[in-house]
Amino acid sequence: MGDDYAIETANLTRRYGHVEAVRGLNLKVSRGRVTGFLGRNGAGKSTTVRMLLGMTRPSEGNGTVLGHRIADERENREARRHIAYVGEDKQLYGYMTVQELIRFTAWFYPDWRPETARRLQRQYELPEKRKACDLSKGMRTKVALLLAFARRPELLILDEPSDGLDPVSIEELLRTMGAAAEEGTTVFFSSHQIAEVERIADRVCIIDRGKLAADLSLDEMRQDYRQVTLGFAGTPPDGDFEMQGVRQVRTSGRQLVVRVNRNTDAVVERARALDAVSVDVEPLTLRELFLETVGEAQ
Repeated sequence: MGDDYAIETANLTRRYGHVEAVRGLNLKVSRGRVTGFLGRNGAGKSTTVRMLLGMTRPSEGNGTVLGHRIADERENREARRHIAYVGEDKQLYGYMTVQELIRFTAWFYPDWRPETARRLQRQYELPEKRKACDLSKGMRTKVALLLAFARRPELLILDEPSDGLDPVSIEELLRTMGAAAEEGTTVFFSSHQIAEVERIADRVCIIDRGKLAADLSLDEMRQDYRQVTLGFAGTPPDGDFEMQGVRQVRTSGRQLVVRVNRNTDAVVERARALDAVSVDVEPLTLRELFLETVGEAQ
């Protein structure tokens, strides 16, 4: 597996009895980028993350994280020394205060940055003398994020990092993720919040029912993905849109809606030949692409 990727998997599979939570996943996450791992609840995101971190063993397939094999316990331990992780459940030692958690965590990591920890503690307004078990869900999330962002890891893995956060805190989270990427950290975060992924990610991988349904650059999506809507005076004709770049064609009342990922000019030319009374071209959003992709995967 290549050195260009912080995460790479081949046919990664995890079964629980007769249920396949992850099915033949072939995932590639480039170093130094922000990659969003998008999917519905139960799509297999958290199971994938747990396999990458050695918390769950694959039923089949293999993978590497920072060049270390995830199925090899020794290599996996070595990889985790260079990874900061925030889990979906945001587990903390409940009997410790916020300040004790910070001091305890700092002791383990030579890449710990005290000034960053102090800044985030002020920014998040964390009560240093309050025990973790007495914190709200949002406050526990902020503590977990502080413990990750105060380090300078090679790889930052975040599983639903905005869970429990208010809108202002989500904005702070996205800025902090962007700053980490600018410092050279690879950021891989799972989410079912499409707007957050579109705001911060360079690339998005969409997982549905345990399988990788899409892998694309958001810059490419914004540049090339379009929705061409044709309006007709009556019932839309049967247009032939079996051409390069066409992803989907559907009828909606007196309209034909054509979604493309390239070759837009040729699609528009074909549309005008059908005597449409209107032809509108609009960028395709990540939300629309996600709903289309998940629908195709069912």
